[in-house]
Amino acid sequence: MENKLELKSITQLFKYKFFIPAYQRGYRWKVTQVEQLLDDIRQFSQKDREKGEFYCLQPIVVKQKDDEYEVEVIDGQQRLTTIFLIIKYLEEIMGETIKIYFKNAPVLPPSYDTRKKSSEFLNNIKSKKDEEASLNIDYFYIKKAYDKIKNWFESSENSEITIDFVNTLLKSEKNVRVIWYEIIEDKSDEDKTDDSINIFTRLNIGKIPLTNAELIKALFLQKENFITTEKTNLKQIQIALKQIQIASEWDTIEKTLQDDAFWFFIYNIENPLQYDNRIEYIFDLMKERTKESEYYYTFNRFFKEYSESKKDGIPDIDAIWLRIKEYFMTFEEWFKDYELFHNIGYLIACIEGNETKYTQNIINTINTLKDKSRGITKIQFKDHLKEEIKKQVNFKIKELNYKNDKDKTSIRKVLLLFNIQTVLETQKSDIEALKAYMRFPFHKYKSEKWDIEHVRSQNDNDNIENDEKKREEWVRDIFELFTGSNDEAEIRDYISKYEISEDKDEKDIKEICDKLLDYREETDKKQQKEKFKSIYKLVQNFFKESKVTDKIHTISNLALLDEATNRSYGNAFFPIKRRRIINNDKRGIFVPLCTKNLFLKYYSKKFGKTIMYWEKDDADDYLKAIEETLKDFLPKDTKPAVEVK
Repeated sequence: MENKLELKSITQLFKYKFFIPAYQRGYRWKVTQVEQLLDDIRQFSQKDREKGEFYCLQPIVVKQKDDEYEVEVIDGQQRLTTIFLIIKYLEEIMGETIKIYFKNAPVLPPSYDTRKKSSEFLNNIKSKKDEEASLNIDYFYIKKAYDKIKNWFESSENSEITIDFVNTLLKSEKNVRVIWYEIIEDKSDEDKTDDSINIFTRLNIGKIPLTNAELIKALFLQKENFITTEKTNLKQIQIALKQIQIASEWDTIEKTLQDDAFWFFIYNIENPLQYDNRIEYIFDLMKERTKESEYYYTFNRFFKEYSESKKDGIPDIDAIWLRIKEYFMTFEEWFKDYELFHNIGYLIACIEGNETKYTQNIINTINTLKDKSRGITKIQFKDHLKEEIKKQVNFKIKELNYKNDKDKTSIRKVLLLFNIQTVLETQKSDIEALKAYMRFPFHKYKSEKWDIEHVRSQNDNDNIENDEKKREEWVRDIFELFTGSNDEAEIRDYISKYEISEDKDEKDIKEICDKLLDYREETDKKQQKEKFKSIYKLVQNFFKESKVTDKIHTISNLALLDEATNRSYGNAFFPIKRRRIINNDKRGIFVPLCTKNLFLKYYSKKFGKTIMYWEKDDADDYLKAIEETLKDFLPKDTKPAVEVK
């Protein structure tokens, strides 16, 4: 089907006879929805506007019937009916004056396939009483809406704005417009009703609105955009191929954006603007749509560009589409370059701000980088990126403290950069396959919601001892760590060899396991809880985590972990966390490279007595590794005193 898309003023709208088919329900807008529409138009009427700016109502989807000016409303009857009610009220207070806007043509109410009398009720709404409205559910909602409109205009807040409101709604400058989306049927289709019902179902089941991307695509690919006055077959074929080319390239871009590795390189999950059609994100960035913009802001901007590009009535679709392709291809170039991917990906991942400022910060970051990349060499651009990264970590990392909420974002930025720069070191290798494998997974970092985790526990067991389920999980972890099993018979068999052992650790392990078995056999809940507290302290001492160090909340004791794994840790001790990290890695669950290195004690110069403890020397060596890896980005006085070999 070759559908038609255009913008119409309110006065243009009511030259049509609107028919509401049987598959649609009656009028059901609540007074809050009516008020929102009135408020939006009022706010637009009072704002300082750019030349040519207009307020755009959501689409009305129609299909032409036999008469040129008679259309079937597939979607939008609620908005259409509300606009009619507003005009009926204005007619009541303005009398004949309102007819100048409609050139003396009558404004007709929609007609209904199955609710024949609704049109009459709408047309005479000002004389209808509550008693009559209560006889029919449609009448009830119509009357409530009309009363709301009347009360809204008569309120002290709005009583002085009627003229501005009327001019905004109805004046020929078309300050308020409706997106007119006309479905052009295939005349050979015998069952024309099916198409309408399918479209109606798609738009109304689950309340799925037409997106900006869908409307822009319909605008660009309209048949009338690809008409030529030249009669040669070659020229006609070339014009037809342009339409096919744009449609094909559109699909290619959308398919590329469906790859999460690409998508989450340029998009943050915290973005308050969510996308079903991911190509719409590109459009929003180009037209700088923020959270505060009205829903169809981006479509409006493209429609304006589309209209202004017309020459002899034909828009320059090629030029508009080329700008879109160039924008996307910049992302593609960044994605394919190993160093650009990591450094730009980091800067985008660091974008922050409240819901209002977040989208503006995204626009500023990405468009500034895009503009900066023009006119300079790639080497110069990479140097610029490094300077921008320095701004993200311009603080003394030793002074960051997890207990300070304002420091948590800074800690996350440091740990993320540590991981990314560690991955980038693989660039020194000539093995391209290794480089591809070692690309930092921004899609996992964002979609799995990585969090900050303490390496050594915070020594707070309240959330465990008061939760029977968590206590049992903790006991199971300790058994599996010491004996490799959670089965009682296997546990007893395993620790039996410690009966006559002289090794202190083996004696301690046997004591802990014996007490844990006794804990499980205890039936008195109060006694069981007391026994757990005693065992917990015993295990704390065994793993040397009974004392709270002064650096427990500093970056030397913090790492990145995905949210799911982090939750499952609770307040586990270092060896429990280490075992889970190894198990996750074995099962193919992605573990941040630096986190894995840490728990394997890759950064530790010495293992100490055992690999099972996280000691002061381990934390110090870990901090030195962070400082050494990030020495080109951190302030000069944060370089490590001793260089890590």
